[in-house]
Amino acid sequence: MRGDINGQGLRVGIACARFNEVITKLLLDGALETLARCGVRDSDITVAWVPGSFELPVVAHAFAKSGRCDAVICLGAVIRGETSHYDMVAGQAQGGAGAVSMDTGVPTIFGVLTTENLEQALNRAGGKSGNIGTNAALAAVETASVLAAINTA
Repeated sequence: MRGDINGQGLRVGIACARFNEVITKLLLDGALETLARCGVRDSDITVAWVPGSFELPVVAHAFAKSGRCDAVICLGAVIRGETSHYDMVAGQAQGGAGAVSMDTGVPTIFGVLTTENLEQALNRAGGKSGNIGTNAALAAVETASVLAAINTA
């Protein structure tokens, strides 16, 4: 972790998908541990569980519009199956998260895994490829800090 990323005083909302919870719980754990290491207090973190990755953007939007979050993190896992459902869910989750950022000005970080299989997902949820939840938390803190600096300059 970069030593200059300081999240003291930041308020963070995390929308986490329940679908593929064996993966998303690991992503959430990585995000929470990282936020704590960055100085974000537990009392300044709100976690909301949603049914799946498709529902992440609407909850992220509610967090961002509430005025109670300096950053929002979306965590989910979309694993390719035998149908095109994967493409639709992954695309809508990504596009929705991006739209929340642009519409509200609150950094909304896309920490949703899109993998071919469970093994790849596990590798990116704390396995040999790191933890995307950790990366998302770092991106949230750093981006919120940059925006705060711009807005106070």
